[in-house]
Amino acid sequence: MSLSAPKVTPPSAAPRSVGSGLILAACLLAGLFALAVAHRLRLHRLVVQDTREMAVPSVTVLHPRIDRSDLTLALPGSVMPFYDAPIYARTNGYLKKWYVDIGTEVKEGQLLAEIETPEIDQQLNQAYAEREQAKANLALARTTAVRWKDLLQKNAVAQQDVDEKLGSLAAQQAALNAAAAAVRRLENLQSFKNIIAPFDGIVTNRNTDVGDLINSGGASGGQELFRVAQIGTLRVYVNVPEVDSSLIAIGDTATIALASAPGRPAVGKVTSTAKAIDPSSRTLLTEIQIANPGGRFLPGSYAQVIFHLVGGRPPLVIPINTILFRPIGPEVGLVDPHGVVTLRAIEIGRNLGTTVEVVSGLKAEDTVILNPSDSLATGARVRIAPKGNF
Repeated sequence: MSLSAPKVTPPSAAPRSVGSGLILAACLLAGLFALAVAHRLRLHRLVVQDTREMAVPSVTVLHPRIDRSDLTLALPGSVMPFYDAPIYARTNGYLKKWYVDIGTEVKEGQLLAEIETPEIDQQLNQAYAEREQAKANLALARTTAVRWKDLLQKNAVAQQDVDEKLGSLAAQQAALNAAAAAVRRLENLQSFKNIIAPFDGIVTNRNTDVGDLINSGGASGGQELFRVAQIGTLRVYVNVPEVDSSLIAIGDTATIALASAPGRPAVGKVTSTAKAIDPSSRTLLTEIQIANPGGRFLPGSYAQVIFHLVGGRPPLVIPINTILFRPIGPEVGLVDPHGVVTLRAIEIGRNLGTTVEVVSGLKAEDTVILNPSDSLATGARVRIAPKGNF
């Protein structure tokens, strides 16, 4: 009998396929975990980036504007007559009569009023008499001196006596000169009884009436009787601020608008300046003359003086809310294309209300921060928002 070999059964494929599935599942889990980690890292980086960007302040910027408009400077002024003279009496008395009233046109030398001067008249009569007395004394002294000189030639009198007579003659001559001077003084005072106009003009004031007691002089308490103004040409005085004083020159034109003549401006020329800054107001007193034919402009009026400035380059203008006022002076914040801030000192010119002129420190292409923070410093980083307009 023969023995057969035992039959060998091949291993099953099921355990192999299970192991492969586990490996694949592990790989998938690892990949999903890696993706999740990567996603978390990317989200973290985005959060950090957003946080950093939000920490950078956003600013609105603008460029300085070149003011190419007609450069003008408007200032208040006072209109004054070309000549303006208060008329006082130069003698004492009572007003006898006046011939002109306010608004009357007068010519040089025209009689304005008469003053009665009884005391001056009596003093003058006395002076005439004293002059005649001095003439008689002089004539007697001259005759006596001649006689004594003749006697001296005959050795009838002493030289001393002759010298006394000659001295008396000189004294009488001096007395006559004094009496004549007194007469001339009183005649001049008497001539002042006629009040006359010093120049062609308009009577703008009358402060006297018939019968008023007149005291001579102005500084000594005398009353102003009349005021005469020459208004064919008017002077307009204006105080130009020190910062604008260099822009005003002799010969510049100015437009004068008067409240008393609305819609009828006048054109005048700068004729002179004080050539010195008033330390109390820090202004330059400037005079403008305007023609006033027919007296259409009234002296004493308020005027708006508009200077038409010429020459020089157009100024740069920035809003007032771009300036940081620091102890060292005004500054502005500038931003470069990379968002880096630089503080720059500037010099301010005219204040135009909501804007100011910049004399130095800026260029037209500079980028200026609008409404800068007080904590703004050089080197800070900012994010530039859309440019503003002004």
